[in-house]
Amino acid sequence: MTVPIRTGKVVPLFAAPGADVLVPNEIRWHGGTEPCPAAPLLAGGLRRRGLRVADGVVLAGSGPPPGIPPGGRAALAPDWAGAPAGTPGPALAVGHLNTGNLRQGHGEAVRAELAAAAKAMRPRVVRLAAPRSFCAGVERAIRTVERALAEHGPPVYVRKQIVHNTHVINELAARGAVFVDELDHVPRGQLVIFSAHGVPPSVRAHARERALRVVDATCPLVSKVHAEARRFAGRGDTVVLIGRHDHEEVVGTAGEAKESTVVVETAGDVAGLRVPDPSRVSYLTQTTLAVDETAGVVDALRARFPALRGPRSDDICYAATNRQAAVRAVLDEADLLLVAGSANSANSRHLVELAHRHGTPAHLVDRCEDIRFAWLRTATTVAVTAGASAPPELVDRMVAALGGLGPVTVEERVAAVETVRFGEPAVPS
Repeated sequence: MTVPIRTGKVVPLFAAPGADVLVPNEIRWHGGTEPCPAAPLLAGGLRRRGLRVADGVVLAGSGPPPGIPPGGRAALAPDWAGAPAGTPGPALAVGHLNTGNLRQGHGEAVRAELAAAAKAMRPRVVRLAAPRSFCAGVERAIRTVERALAEHGPPVYVRKQIVHNTHVINELAARGAVFVDELDHVPRGQLVIFSAHGVPPSVRAHARERALRVVDATCPLVSKVHAEARRFAGRGDTVVLIGRHDHEEVVGTAGEAKESTVVVETAGDVAGLRVPDPSRVSYLTQTTLAVDETAGVVDALRARFPALRGPRSDDICYAATNRQAAVRAVLDEADLLLVAGSANSANSRHLVELAHRHGTPAHLVDRCEDIRFAWLRTATTVAVTAGASAPPELVDRMVAALGGLGPVTVEERVAAVETVRFGEPAVPS
């Protein structure tokens, strides 16, 4: 059984030890290699169907790859069995699935996923929204952890996730960063880094009690909101903080003026607000919110409290604003939007929600394996972006995977050019 996964090529599937099926991401033979860029999509689909999937490199031309059943090279390509070692062509033109080596019922699951892959094959235009991926605050936070590891060696403790992205966290953890939920898990006197989302004053006090050496990687834009919360509360205002109650940034900001702050998430929350003095109300916002939705909440606040006061400038992060504007610029021409980002990344989720409000199908993609062939069946133009906490290489992998399903023309649409840079915090010796 074969599946066309790249123009004129196929991805062979094999039975593999310890797995139900092997999906190669690269085939190597004597003197050459053939990448299979759409293999992660196929592997992800098979896993969702309940199969144990192995992936990796298949070696062809110098004997059967490990795990290939009796018949050796014939399992790679039945019409290639008698060819001399190093013969490339047929090995790349024919794939073979040994359904007899699959557990009962798995053959049907594989056939169904291969059929879905075949329906997703077509030439496409990929429109890259720019700017996308890391913002200055995220880059600063990641560099801070990297520098601490380089100067002090592992372990380096980080309270919460330094930024909301699983790839970043996994990579830093592999290098020796230890992510903890609370400071009680950090040994006394050790170095600890506060995440880009900021912390309330109570956490800083706890760090002092434990004699921890603190590196504050809070994004400067979040620190600005903290200062505004203190200022508004200091002049006697009730501070209405627009954001998600459980988001780390909101928890940190609310903690700056705990007795004076109330949190609202939607315009509907405004009707139930009760404040000591309606003439003394100010508002602040979580920095990663969607611009259009936040404007509706501010309008509701202003209608309820005509004397409402706000920050001197919009608190929503420039990077969130720019990435939302970039997505708006490509949605009219897109059949589908793919957003690289993790599920706990607020700014990434808001890009998906923005597309939904526009009427464009959109999905949050933490890794290429999350992309489903069904999303791509009728999508001839796919817009691709990344949240401010997602590494740029994730977009590269997504585009490469789409290229495995047919010719791709890549176009970039630039909505803004970002030049913001932040200095790094001091790391104690």
